[in-house]
Amino acid sequence: MTTLKEKYHTEIVPKLKEDFAYKNEFQVPKLEKIVLNMGLGEAVRNPKIIESAAQELALIAGQKPVVTRAKKPIANFKLRADLPIGCKVTLRREKMYEFFDRLVNIALPRVRDFRGVSGKAFDGRGNYSLGITEHIIFPEIEYDKTDSIKGLNVTVVTTAKTDEEGKTFLKYMGMPFKN
Repeated sequence: MTTLKEKYHTEIVPKLKEDFAYKNEFQVPKLEKIVLNMGLGEAVRNPKIIESAAQELALIAGQKPVVTRAKKPIANFKLRADLPIGCKVTLRREKMYEFFDRLVNIALPRVRDFRGVSGKAFDGRGNYSLGITEHIIFPEIEYDKTDSIKGLNVTVVTTAKTDEEGKTFLKYMGMPFKN
């Protein structure tokens, strides 16, 4: 079992039960999945960028990403239907906890002028989305071998019912919120 998962069961569950007066351990919020997404608009002009993005996302996540394709053609963007435009990975169980631990303790502190993440990026149901502008903050990516700096979206899906529960849960898990 990962150290973060152990911490969740031994420290975080009792704190959350006390804070929100849960009667049962199954009411306590937990991580459900983490989705990593790289949208690559420039892949329309340069199709080889998808391959490098998929390799780099595989290094970051620890599992092979799925290449996402355009659903509809959009003439203004020179986009045809079924053209590859990004890649995504869904992490669950042990890999999810391992990635969350690396994100919070290693990658986010490497962001230039980092003061914390916004506490307003919740969706109303306790799920948190985070945009990372430079994927090179992860130590697995070698800066010299990347052809371009890409953005990355991270969505943390929890079983929390409200944003307040989700924010408190993620704060106890180690997410560095600004306010």
